[in-house]
Amino acid sequence: MMSMAMGSRYPSSRLVSPAQASEWLGAGWRDMWRHPGLSLGFGALYAGIGATIYAILTAAAMGALLFPLLAGFMLVGPLAAVFFYEISRRVENGEPVSLALVVAGVRRRLGQVGNMGLVLTILFMVWLLLGLMIFALFHPPGAPLSMDGFLVDVVLKVDSIGFLAVGALVGGTLAVIAFSVSVFAMPMLLERDVGVVEAMLFSVHSVWRNWRGMVGWAATIAVITFFGMALAFLGMVVALPLVGHASWHAYRDVIGEDVGSTL
Repeated sequence: MMSMAMGSRYPSSRLVSPAQASEWLGAGWRDMWRHPGLSLGFGALYAGIGATIYAILTAAAMGALLFPLLAGFMLVGPLAAVFFYEISRRVENGEPVSLALVVAGVRRRLGQVGNMGLVLTILFMVWLLLGLMIFALFHPPGAPLSMDGFLVDVVLKVDSIGFLAVGALVGGTLAVIAFSVSVFAMPMLLERDVGVVEAMLFSVHSVWRNWRGMVGWAATIAVITFFGMALAFLGMVVALPLVGHASWHAYRDVIGEDVGSTL
């Protein structure tokens, strides 16, 4: 098991139960409806960005690129959730909540959040590059890039099993890495004056300690996000705030308040 001595500013991580996922979702749902205009507004913004990208790719007959982009979104999801974390943090502490205050709260930690975002963006770019390489390896030049052609001539063909298996293996590996280093690091960077490396180590350690629950939590996030995207992106208006707020409560249950501990 990974270990590191933490200074007096740093808490220990707690063990959590897989059953607590329902509690996190319940708490996230309540947070979302405490400030629905703000939470759903950010959700609508991200949904609008996704719908715009889809429209551009479709118009360019490159709809197939939407699949790796959607998969890659799971890698950078914690970066998109920072505003939901800040809303939940303010609600928890009894602080006023407004658009200006939430944006200011994120901006206050922009350096740390930006560095963490850079790590996730690098993983995202690696995924896109590897995805294109895998596609080129299994399919000749001229393979369809339109959405319908890609589904019929590539994804649903029997001889595409190898392509799908390798893609799933590579994407899954990157997703595990991204989830482990960021799921608790991003909210920690918003709440505490810590460096990116310390936050990532805390996140990886906490995921490792709670790996059974975290497998289920990652799957829950993936399923909710998938259905949000599948509903013509309209579901993202609710799915993203729900997952973002719930993830804050997962972090608060995992992070310990005792100081001077050794992880």
